[in-house]
Amino acid sequence: MSSIKFLKEDKEIVTAMGANLRTKAVQNGIDIYTWKGKLTNCGGYGQCGTCIVEIVSGMENLSPKTDFEKRRLKKKPDNYRLACQTLVNGAISVNTKP
Repeated sequence: MSSIKFLKEDKEIVTAMGANLRTKAVQNGIDIYTWKGKLTNCGGYGQCGTCIVEIVSGMENLSPKTDFEKRRLKKKPDNYRLACQTLVNGAISVNTKP
């Protein structure tokens, strides 16, 4: 089992290994999009880059960055990920809308 702690929302979710971070956030009522992202997001298909989250702890428990993430996040800190491209394989802590 994996756990995802959303720090700003003070909510922790227990999920299966390999769960998609964006999917679990949406299923549990966690708002990961800014105002602009709410209008322009691609629905989790990895095409828009609006579901950016900051991984506070547990980077080692995530899938490797995809090529799209590497391109889209090249000017962002290393601990930023796109939730739709991130699979969770252990305990992590996340800040939404960094």
